[in-house]
Order: sequence, then structure tokens, then C-alpha cells
Amino acid sequence: MSINATLFVQAIVFAILVWFTMKFVWPPIAAALDERAKKIADGLAAADKAKSELSVANKRVEEELAKSRNETTARLADAERRAQAIVEEAKSKATEEGSKIIAAAKVEAEQQTVRARETLREQVAALAVKGAEQILRKEVNAGVHADLLGRLKTEL
Repeated sequence: MSINATLFVQAIVFAILVWFTMKFVWPPIAAALDERAKKIADGLAAADKAKSELSVANKRVEEELAKSRNETTARLADAERRAQAIVEEAKSKATEEGSKIIAAAKVEAEQQTVRARETLREQVAALAVKGAEQILRKEVNAGVHADLLGRLKTEL
């Protein structure tokens, strides 16, 4: 065969190969490439969307954190005010209770003083009677002289 015929046959085979490739091989490859490009574009769009959603979510989180910090600060301040009020109330109750206890103690002391005076008067009266008995060297009847002893108690 001649070189021209071989070259011509190879050109025809090449043309058939090109036609076959463009008709049957190239469309699935192009479709796969297009599909892959579409998936990549969708992935990039989703990544951009996720990035923007993330920034929005971060902003919301920061706002919520700031809000919770403010609420916590307000609650702590309220708790401190309540604690101060409770302490003040307890102090006033303690002062009031202390005043009542002091008043009761004063009344009790006054009563004990009165009782001690009465006891002392009785003892002085008894000593006076004993003294008078010693002086007179005779027995003085306490029943007979009850009026005298009563007057002596009131004078003392």
C-alpha cells in the first residue's frame, strides 16, 4: 500500500473515532463534568449560606449572652437588696426583742428588789423583837404585838 492510502484510511478511522467519541463518549463525560460543576457550585453556595447563618447565629448568641449577663447582674443586685433588707429587718427585730428582754429584766429586778425589801423588813422586825426581848429579858408574844410589828414593817 502506498503511504497516501494509509494516510487516507487513518484519517477516515480518526474521523470515525472522533464522531464516535463525540456521539457516545463525550456526552456522558460532559454531563458528569456539568453535574460535578453544579455540585461544586451548590456546595460553595451552601458554604456561603452556612457562613452567613453562622455569623447571624454568633450575633444571636452574643446578644443572648449579653442579655443573660444583664439579667444575672440584675438578679444579683436584687438578691443583695433583699439580703440587706432581711439583715435590716433582723437587726430591728433583734433590737426590739432586746428591748423587750431588757424591759422584762428591769421589771423582774424591780420585783426582786421589792421582795428583798419585804424580806429585809421582816428580818429587821424579827431582829428588833429579839433585841427588845433581850433588853426586857422576857419573852414578847408575837401574836399579841402583831399590830406593833406591822407598824414597824411599814416604817422600815
